[in-house]
Amino acid sequence: MRIIRATLAMSTLATVTAFAAGNTDESKVGTLPIPAVLVSTDGKPLRDSAAWRASRPALLEFFAREVYGRTPSGRPATMRWETTSVDRTALGGKATRKEITIHFTSQPAGPQLHVLIYQPNTGPAPYPAFLGLNYYGNHCVNTDPGITLSTAWMRASPEFGIVNNRATEKTRGVHASRWEIEKIIARGYATVTAYYGDLCPDHVGGIEESIGTLFSTGTAEKRAADAWGAIGIWAWGLSRTLDVLSTDPAIDAKRVAVHGHSRLGKTALWAGAQDERFALIISNDSGAGGAALSKRDFGETIAMLNQNFPLWFSRNFRAYNAREAALPVDQHHLLALIAPRPLYVASASEDLHADPKGEFLAAQFAEPVYALYGKKGLGVAAHPPVDTPVGATIGYHVRTGKHDINAYDWAQYLAFADRHFARQP
Repeated sequence: MRIIRATLAMSTLATVTAFAAGNTDESKVGTLPIPAVLVSTDGKPLRDSAAWRASRPALLEFFAREVYGRTPSGRPATMRWETTSVDRTALGGKATRKEITIHFTSQPAGPQLHVLIYQPNTGPAPYPAFLGLNYYGNHCVNTDPGITLSTAWMRASPEFGIVNNRATEKTRGVHASRWEIEKIIARGYATVTAYYGDLCPDHVGGIEESIGTLFSTGTAEKRAADAWGAIGIWAWGLSRTLDVLSTDPAIDAKRVAVHGHSRLGKTALWAGAQDERFALIISNDSGAGGAALSKRDFGETIAMLNQNFPLWFSRNFRAYNAREAALPVDQHHLLALIAPRPLYVASASEDLHADPKGEFLAAQFAEPVYALYGKKGLGVAAHPPVDTPVGATIGYHVRTGKHDINAYDWAQYLAFADRHFARQP
């Protein structure tokens, strides 16, 4: 693959140990070749959207084989779902709350995904929707006492009321600020979520459970080198949820925005790259392995990802530990796979671990593919000041603050969706 030079920072390659803390000093990065996005994997220039489209499968194949692992095609023949509860007077009568259980096998005790939907009680249906996975069970997204409390395994968090790796009533609503459900409903959108741990519990042994068992994935260390990791499994679950939404007359399945924060931002990007039914993709602070360029070697690195989270990516990805220069692609190629659909990338000023500048540059380097389709990208040459959203079909902002998703972020995502879904706020 041909490369172009970018004015980026990159130090010389070093050992994994040397990068244990991650570089957060912009002056300590040097220049590293960034692969040109308008060059195919076999080195041919891509001069129009038809050529890009023809080259897209090979690029997607690279990410599947070398980074996230291969995703099984389609859904299981035995997959079915049932509505387990409906409350048409939720949120003080402003919304209808629905709970749906997806069964992936014919066995009642087989892998399941519990889906929570809120849809407005006013305005014309079908409603466009935001879809994302959550970290601590559906009950964490709102204080609504009608949300079923998850009984699944969860990461330890005394602060959030997780006791013996299980949620308690104290967990209810602990991430409500990250979901802004009332605001989304008031804006005329439905919001849909499910607990990511239903699909693959987020611990080293989790890949052997739930969906990993369904597809005989194996363990984090004893699986095929190109077998999917947890991010692939979580992304697959988003697509299966979209399957269900496509049968719901109250949801406009052609206007579903998939979103995620941090590791689930990586997941949303991979889901959006693979499944072109997602109409709009949002990455919030996704960092390394998500929207940030790996070759900058700023903040979290590939080696850090694979060492700390050995179940997230394919085992093949470990070959690039402290060898980012060997990658023939970078994360701007992942973002380009989303073209020409709207894409929003967001960062936080204090979240150096996720490399805000690297996230911006990846979005900028994806612009040429959007241009092939006649779409405008970011429209700016330099990293914008904090709290200054930019962009057209590619949106970006760097928000004041830390690694999180908050009301400011949601205000931008709603405005972006309004524009691209042709809605009036």
